[in-house]
Amino acid sequence: MTHSAKYRFGVVIPFVLLHLGVAAAFLVPPNRSLLLWMAITYSIRMFGVTAGYHRYFSHRSYRLGRVGQFLMAFLAQTSGQKGVLWWAAHHRDHHRNSDRDLDVHSPWHGGFWWSHVGWILSNEHDAYEPKKVADLARFPELQWIDRHHWVPTVVFAACILLTGGVAAFVWGYVVSTVLLYHCTFAINSLAHLFGTRRFETPDHSRNNWLLALITFGEGWHNNHHFSMGSCRQGIRWWEIDVTYWVLRLLGVLGIARDLRPFQIPAARAQEAK
Repeated sequence: MTHSAKYRFGVVIPFVLLHLGVAAAFLVPPNRSLLLWMAITYSIRMFGVTAGYHRYFSHRSYRLGRVGQFLMAFLAQTSGQKGVLWWAAHHRDHHRNSDRDLDVHSPWHGGFWWSHVGWILSNEHDAYEPKKVADLARFPELQWIDRHHWVPTVVFAACILLTGGVAAFVWGYVVSTVLLYHCTFAINSLAHLFGTRRFETPDHSRNNWLLALITFGEGWHNNHHFSMGSCRQGIRWWEIDVTYWVLRLLGVLGIARDLRPFQIPAARAQEAK
């Protein structure tokens, strides 16, 4: 598949400015408070990416009420990774065509740069087919927040600036967002190149313990591609899956419901190593 080399300045400029803004960290040396700002804002938003964009909106691996659904969409979009309908539509395409010619971000066909970040910045995938997320698009509030995907991240940034000042903004938004970008993007790129394979899936997905730690469980990527509808991705006791643990807690509180377990179809059980 030949990918477009054209990039939209409306996306590229904010992306580049955020990366340049990381240099401000040298003018605001970190201390315990600022590192805490970075860790908390990274963790909250990584959960929004993994539990929201991925496990809920893309795979519907558990259920939320309508208010909880909107709040999860808002939380996910504080990461600055576009709208939940856009994200889900393209991710569903990825699973339909994983590591084949029509995969939107395969390192095996587009190369590392394309799979990691090029496909997001390119104008090739600006749009999505609404019918692929018809289950979500029936909610007008999700359509609104998807169209105005910049609102949650701007509100989040403004709250940090007003609450903690410039130093907190640098570490709690700028540095945190850039880290969040590349840790998330590493699942598209590195988790299809490096790691182990428990299941013989038709793609190149890998389990990578380091990526699992920094992405709250997403690094158990081969597990996920084998049972993509499962809410749980770390299936062994030692496979840390923070997102699943938090969702279990939300289940106890009655917020998240019907968490779908990891299932190995009988016909494929012999594929497990």
